[in-house]
Amino acid sequence: MRKKQADKLVDELGKLFGAVVFIAFGMYYFSNKTKMWIVIVSGLLFFILIAVAIVVFQKRRFRDIFNWHSDRDTLNKLKNLHPDEFESFISDLFGKLGFRTETVGGSNDGGIDVIAVKDGKKHLIQCKKLITRQVSVGDVRDFYGAIVDNLANAKGYFITTNKFTLEAERFAEDKPIELIDGYRLLEYINQAKIKEVPDT
Repeated sequence: MRKKQADKLVDELGKLFGAVVFIAFGMYYFSNKTKMWIVIVSGLLFFILIAVAIVVFQKRRFRDIFNWHSDRDTLNKLKNLHPDEFESFISDLFGKLGFRTETVGGSNDGGIDVIAVKDGKKHLIQCKKLITRQVSVGDVRDFYGAIVDNLANAKGYFITTNKFTLEAERFAEDKPIELIDGYRLLEYINQAKIKEVPDT
């Protein structure tokens, strides 16, 4: 993302330099005052357009930086929740997205922390609140084994505050399990229009 922003800024500065060269060349090439005036005015208009484009770009850049910090703060809050609190948060999140939810959780949850139902279809959710460790293929395999007998009219969601290993992603590719890492979870939160994540 930052590389793209830098490339855009370099591109805008290149256009600005081109405008300056264009004006200088026009002043040198044209001896007729009328033509020179047209060139100067055109060059100045082009310069103004480029300046406006740079201002707009900078505003968007600062907005992106602000959103990046806001998203990082949200993820940190989620990572600091107690596992039970994280499960309750996910249940509330899906509730705001139009699901009828039930928090199962606990030591005897059978690998299912939240059950969400929408349009007659059941969604079996496992919540894994992680700070640094990534979700392994073993974690996803265990979840699949726990729900495989209940997938006739159901779908699995494995939701984490961190990331999934490449092996875990490959394992889930051909299975009715949707993997939601921390950044995809932020998309769900924005979609549900949740403004604040509870602090611990």
